[in-house]
Amino acid sequence: MKRETYINLDATDIAELIRKKEVAAEEMVALSFEQLERVNPTLNAVVNSRYDAALKEKPASGVFTGVPLLLKNISQAVDGEPLTSGASVMSAYKAPYDSHFVKKLRESGMVVTGHTNTPEFGLKNITEPVLHGVTKNPWNTSYSPGGSSGGSAAAVAAGIVPVAGASDGGGSIRIPASFTSLFGLKPTRGRTPVGPGVGRQWQGAAIDFVLTRTVRDGAAMLKLLQTIQPEAAFQTPLLNKSCFTKQKEPLTIGFSTASPVGTPVSQDAVQAVEKTVNWLAREGYHVEEAVPKINGEELMRHYYLMNSGEMAGVMMKLGKNITSDDVELESWMLSEAGRHVSAAEFSLSLQAWDTAAAVMADFHQQYDIYVTPTTAFPAPKVGELTYSKAEAAQFKDRLMTEDKQKLIYEMFLPSLTYSPYTQLANLTGQPAMSLPLHVTASGLPLGVQMMAQKGREDQLLQLAYLLEESELWVKAEAEKIRFQQ
Repeated sequence: MKRETYINLDATDIAELIRKKEVAAEEMVALSFEQLERVNPTLNAVVNSRYDAALKEKPASGVFTGVPLLLKNISQAVDGEPLTSGASVMSAYKAPYDSHFVKKLRESGMVVTGHTNTPEFGLKNITEPVLHGVTKNPWNTSYSPGGSSGGSAAAVAAGIVPVAGASDGGGSIRIPASFTSLFGLKPTRGRTPVGPGVGRQWQGAAIDFVLTRTVRDGAAMLKLLQTIQPEAAFQTPLLNKSCFTKQKEPLTIGFSTASPVGTPVSQDAVQAVEKTVNWLAREGYHVEEAVPKINGEELMRHYYLMNSGEMAGVMMKLGKNITSDDVELESWMLSEAGRHVSAAEFSLSLQAWDTAAAVMADFHQQYDIYVTPTTAFPAPKVGELTYSKAEAAQFKDRLMTEDKQKLIYEMFLPSLTYSPYTQLANLTGQPAMSLPLHVTASGLPLGVQMMAQKGREDQLLQLAYLLEESELWVKAEAEKIRFQQ
């Protein structure tokens, strides 16, 4: 098989060709590395390659035997392989085991070919860590592929692999999917636990899954990875087989394009949502404008308070005498702010999450699906959301005298302006997805987000399958991007 054919195959295609013995598993893995060697020097999507090990590996017999797979460089552990979380202070760390999440992927027959780039500790919606360098967007290398699963998104969009591991604690699957024109699903809280010992990720805001180019691959991965682990902090009933097939049931759809935190929204984001809901209305779905009664800015402050506490915990667990020179600005600011968060404040903050979840449960009594832009703008330019050394020094100085949580909000506001819609589903635990339904006049993708009630990934998949077959789905342009790499 030629590389030009491989780069546009999804995981389902590859697995079927191997099953029919039309191609060999080793050939597919070799083609993946051929594409990696071709594009990675420019994109910097992959930071650890398992070239020798992957080519020698005999894959397990399963539904995806021989399909090459990249993993995210946070929590998706492979025994003996580097797992740095994009942090210089973890540059020497190697995983002592395969995580349960990775075991399930390998048991399905997938071949792990390496790990992808991620921002330090997954804290940004761009991927520009000091440790591994900048990852660039295959659609235009002057722009970011987003974050924190930016390396995985760039790798899938560029055709290195059809599927890559990702995780989402505030939009880190959906934001890169929006910026690189992929299908990005964040499952219901507890649906796909990582394990062992990695259960309460960001107090339940974060969850591991994958990025794919096709809906059927995303559905197949959900079917494969959903599980109930007895030791997991969060659990949710398993979806039955019918949830993964194409179906059509009446759905009521609410939509909004307004930023929940009052920040600007591009005309492209508005246009993307409007043409999507108009198309759904023509298909017979009941559609109307509706906004949940949630104070978005207040909820984001609770989100950043959690981030602060979590990063303070990370620093404590590392057990080193870490200074502000050892970590990036955001890591330091959050950890220092977190050291001043009381247990009472942390508890009250989590209660605010539960209140938002109750509001959304009521909202979904009237609307099955909530549609927004995935991001308020297409991808930012490389370096646009990274503070200069002088700006970083000013933030650190102000941390000594100003309200720390207000300062954290100010620090993240430029990034939040790009992606104000995604965090809600993380805090409520709902499933949400980004669909590749728009390209700007300048040739940059922008996704449309859909949220459903907890446990109702089946409703999201129903609409994803339907829209994938429509003229709105960005397919031809995406194939052209891969071919041009």
